[in-house]
Amino acid sequence: MKLIITVLVTAVALLASTYVVDGIDVTETTWPAKVGTLLVVAAIFGLVNAIVKPLVKTIGCGIYVLTLGLFGLIVNALLFLLVGWFAEQFGLGFEVDGFWAGFWGAIVVWVVSFVLNLALDLAGREDD
Repeated sequence: MKLIITVLVTAVALLASTYVVDGIDVTETTWPAKVGTLLVVAAIFGLVNAIVKPLVKTIGCGIYVLTLGLFGLIVNALLFLLVGWFAEQFGLGFEVDGFWAGFWGAIVVWVVSFVLNLALDLAGREDD
């Protein structure tokens, strides 16, 4: 169940990034197609963050320390671009146009995901 909620939260965060950041678009024309695309892209996003990101962090740990973690912003932007590239390879209607779109998109996805996860965590505590 946690995996499904994570994918849904990421899909909503990706949708938010398409509205906030110029250069990030879902090119599907119908809402069911957009939702499907966002769910698949959210799953790809999760896989990239689970597989590629730890490898990059391990290899570049010296740069992370040297830049006091600011290099992570660049890594996140590049990983967002990678997700856009994978989406394109799979024929999904999700586009990321360049580094800066990926940079701001990664920040928007992080912020929206953080807020939604916080709200879901608080709602879960009220149920107890």
